[in-house]
Amino acid sequence: MRHARLLLLPAALMLAACQPQAPVEDPAATPTPDATAATADTAATPAAQGAGLDPGAMPDGMAAAPGSVSATAQLQATEGNATAGTLTFAPVDGGIRVTGEVTGLAGGSEHGFHVHENGDCSAPDGSSAGGHFNPASTAHGRVGQGEHHGGDSDNISANDQGVATVDTLLRGVTLGDATGTDILGKGVIVHADPDDYTTQPTGNAGARLACGVIAAQ
Repeated sequence: MRHARLLLLPAALMLAACQPQAPVEDPAATPTPDATAATADTAATPAAQGAGLDPGAMPDGMAAAPGSVSATAQLQATEGNATAGTLTFAPVDGGIRVTGEVTGLAGGSEHGFHVHENGDCSAPDGSSAGGHFNPASTAHGRVGQGEHHGGDSDNISANDQGVATVDTLLRGVTLGDATGTDILGKGVIVHADPDDYTTQPTGNAGARLACGVIAAQ
C-alpha cells in the first residue's frame, strides 16, 4: 500500500503543473470608477467646448446689432418770438423721420416746417438759413403728392397750449452719408403761417419763428 501511494504522488504533481493559472491583476492598469466618471464629466463641460460655441446661438439681445445714424436740432426763437423745441432725426424706410416737440406757438395754430439749405441761425430773423433744401432742383410741393423739395414737410399743428407734437417724414433726403442729399448740418425752420403746398418756392409760410441746426448725436 505504501508503495502504491508513492507511485501516485508524481502523477498528481504533473497534473497540477498542467492546470492554467489565473492572471495576476495590475492595480495601476485598471482605472477606478471615480477616475472614469471624472474623465467623462470633463469632456462634457462647456468650458471644454467653448472654442466651438456658435455666436448665432446667443440669446436675443446679446449679439451685436448694426448701429444707426441719428441727429438732433435745438430750435431757438428768432427775434421777438418765443418758439423753441427739440427735434430728433432718424433714418427709416422711405426717408428721414422727424420727431419732437415745439413750444411757444399760438394755441390751435398751424405752421410750415422745413429743412433749409444752410445750418446758420445767426440772423435775427433766421434768414441766414437760406431757402428750402432742394438737392434735386424740383418745385415746392407736398410730400407724397408729387414733386416737392427734399426739405419739404407737412405742416405742424399746435394744441390749445401752443405745443406741437412733431412726427413727420422727409422724403428724398439722407442723414450722415456726406452725399448731396445729406441733411446733416442743415437748418430747420418753423414758420409763422401754414404752408399752402403750392406757392413757389416757399409755400407762402410767412416769417420764421424759430431756427435750429441738425447736428449728429
